[in-house]
Amino acid sequence: MRKHVFSQTGAEWASATLVFVVSMIAGRMAADGMNGLQWTGALAAVLGSITVAVAVRVLPPVRSKA
Repeated sequence: MRKHVFSQTGAEWASATLVFVVSMIAGRMAADGMNGLQWTGALAAVLGSITVAVAVRVLPPVRSKA
């Protein structure tokens, strides 16, 4: 089980799930009404999760020498 979680495929699925969940939470909070500072925080959270997803797919996996 741990091998799958720490694999490239597991990281890609986890980062995609992160983007989905963060966007869902931000959208729900936006529907309830947010002020400008909250919008800025939500935008930062969504862009941060997208950055994680892109980094997982673009950067090569680190190989240990052990």
